[in-house]
Amino acid sequence: MIRIFKLILLLILISGCSFKDTTGYWTNEKELSKSESNFKPLFENNERLLKEFNTNYKIKLDDSLIGSIQYNTLDNNDGYVKYNGNLEKISKYNFSKISDYNKFEPDLIFHNNGVIFFDNKGNILSFDNKSKLLWKKNNYSKSEKKLNPLISMQSNKNYLIAADNLSKYYALDMRNGKVLWSKSHEAPFNSQIKIFKDKFFILDLNNNLNCFSLKDGSKIWNFNTEKPFINSLKKLSIVIDDEFVIFNNSLGDITAVNIESGILEWQVSSFNSDNLNEIISLKTSNLIIDNKRILFSNNKNIFYSIDSKTGNINWRQQVVSHIKPAVIGDLLFTISNNGYLFLIDKNRGNIIRINDLFKNFKPKIRKKMMPTGFVLNSKNLYISTNIGKLLVVNIEDASVKDIIKISNEKISRPFPHNQNLFLIKSNSIVRLN
Repeated sequence: MIRIFKLILLLILISGCSFKDTTGYWTNEKELSKSESNFKPLFENNERLLKEFNTNYKIKLDDSLIGSIQYNTLDNNDGYVKYNGNLEKISKYNFSKISDYNKFEPDLIFHNNGVIFFDNKGNILSFDNKSKLLWKKNNYSKSEKKLNPLISMQSNKNYLIAADNLSKYYALDMRNGKVLWSKSHEAPFNSQIKIFKDKFFILDLNNNLNCFSLKDGSKIWNFNTEKPFINSLKKLSIVIDDEFVIFNNSLGDITAVNIESGILEWQVSSFNSDNLNEIISLKTSNLIIDNKRILFSNNKNIFYSIDSKTGNINWRQQVVSHIKPAVIGDLLFTISNNGYLFLIDKNRGNIIRINDLFKNFKPKIRKKMMPTGFVLNSKNLYISTNIGKLLVVNIEDASVKDIIKISNEKISRPFPHNQNLFLIKSNSIVRLN
């Protein structure tokens, strides 16, 4: 309440002085065009990191780690992948352009035979890897279609759950797209969706966590946190660890509640400020969980490791990033908003190496260039950017091996599947192999 009071006062002082309709198709594959492009002491946690560090230190990841990794959608730690494609050919699936794509973090849903996405009018499209449209479903009225809904999605074997920025949420049958149920909420949604057994969890723009029934969409419980002054442009994040649902809100609070009852277990603030502009501009990366550690960063120069059981802070480090990190073994990978690759000891928070991945770009390009996400295998990092370039970076020495032009605009974080790499543009899904 004190923070709310301070912000209201500050707000008073300052005021005084929301695609063509087409089923799409895979384009013919074509060849990709590419552009060329002894251990030192570690940083202390309170030292500001503005340059490369320990660049001669080389690392090698053991291929055997790949077989030991078990993926699930609940911990968000999906950055380390088994993808090993050669990136020689490209094809696209086109759809009507999403008008507010730059404000959105898309989800791509894979099924046994292909992918599911949506277009600018709210059509949800399921198609296979040979361009055949399996089904198409639109759950919106004529007036709602004109508002160009932005849809978040998650699935299990039977259900596809969709929720949007128009306050609607609904379930489709994964096999045929049939609407199983559809409901309206009191506020729009802007978060990941997590499905757990017979429930699913999602945050609305009032910073409230909602637990709904998977069977019929009825509300089971909700947990309210502090309301924002302005709607967040960054999608909020949810992870599930044993009996806890853990999430962030737009004010930087990290909260854990009991998965069955919604009762508060613990809450910590990862960002404290009385500056309204600072609060409004806060962007926090997706949370990930690894071995009872919650790992995340923000664009205010703080990277956190928090104990998932108690909420106690394990360590803090200085990294300006709202990009989802990745953990493999004892190594934590993250990329700052200005293109620096950080390799960190996940247990102690010590920085092992920092490399400037954007240093060979011209200053004019670099000034507007930001990473939008990455994945890695044992050899390479695959890094997407807001200017449509995909960087292939050698993990051993952080050298940039390839720069592949995908678009002139923002491309999504890479989504690997069946030895293909998928990237989402505002009007197409791009498949690399």
